[in-house]
Amino acid sequence: MSAVLEVSGLTQIFTSRQGPFGLFGRRDLRAVDDVSFVVARGRTFCLVGESGCGKTTIGRMVVRLLRPTAGSVHINGEDFGNLSGETLRRKRQQVQMVFQDPFACLNSRMTAAEIVEEPLQNFGIGDVVSRRRKVARLFDQVGLPQHFRARLPHHLSGGQRQRLGIARALAADPALIVADEAVAALDVSIRSQILNLLKDVQREIGISYLFISHDLAVVRYLADDVAVMYLGAIVEQGPAKAVFAAPVHPYTRALIDSVPAVHPRNRRRRAALEGEVPSAASLPSGCRFRTRCPFATDICAQAAPAMTEVTPGHAVACHHAGSLPRFDAPGPGRAVAPDAVA
Repeated sequence: MSAVLEVSGLTQIFTSRQGPFGLFGRRDLRAVDDVSFVVARGRTFCLVGESGCGKTTIGRMVVRLLRPTAGSVHINGEDFGNLSGETLRRKRQQVQMVFQDPFACLNSRMTAAEIVEEPLQNFGIGDVVSRRRKVARLFDQVGLPQHFRARLPHHLSGGQRQRLGIARALAADPALIVADEAVAALDVSIRSQILNLLKDVQREIGISYLFISHDLAVVRYLADDVAVMYLGAIVEQGPAKAVFAAPVHPYTRALIDSVPAVHPRNRRRRAALEGEVPSAASLPSGCRFRTRCPFATDICAQAAPAMTEVTPGHAVACHHAGSLPRFDAPGPGRAVAPDAVA
């Protein structure tokens, strides 16, 4: 299966000055640290983790809203990270973004039709007649009535604005859409409609998604492949079915176990997270998760664990991956996604 997106060794370091006028020196904050993954054509790759783990920073580097400190981003085999100027602008047609807050990223003075047509104009796609026809097709594709084309964004509901944002992202026929918490601000019933819309569009045109979320229920429903992030690094990744059925890393187990149970008898906590997340400006030695891990030993403080494949395609960064007690995946009465999907 061919790759649409290849991320290798991606690193982002933010530097800030300390004290008044920077008199106390500078401090480096390692927001993303040596992250690598591949998004296959026609599949959904989900990045999941707590707030502040670096998910959004990766999304912004993929679409080149941020230039990586190190590492590479290849889209359809081309090095996206080294492009600039007009070449970068033209290549952005291949990757578009759907944001968490659709209202904040839509021009409030443009009609819905103008918002969707704008990428076609920017990339010089088609003439006036063909662009208007394509806008009409996109409205049908995302489930917006044609008479909404003359409406302004503030005349639309949150779900309708998100559909509009998806239509705009699809307008330029990208190979990849980066969706950053695209349903986090929506009501549960509307969230399910948007998730099903994304799946329907993928089945129809074979587009790929890099989906960023902290909601495991949403990820479990939507993902083909998943990577779990902690403090800027991937600690476990693989096919979504394998990761959810047999999570290995203690952090992944804790995330899955934290999803609310439907039935009281299933409200068990096998791997509850304790303690505070360390600062990305002062990472713990060795394994970055060891300060919150119930299985940490001396080796965890001495050396950072390498990613090790536990089953084909399923890898984990943990010194004790082969010796941890068995974790029973959530059953029908526990962590499932039906609240998020219909």
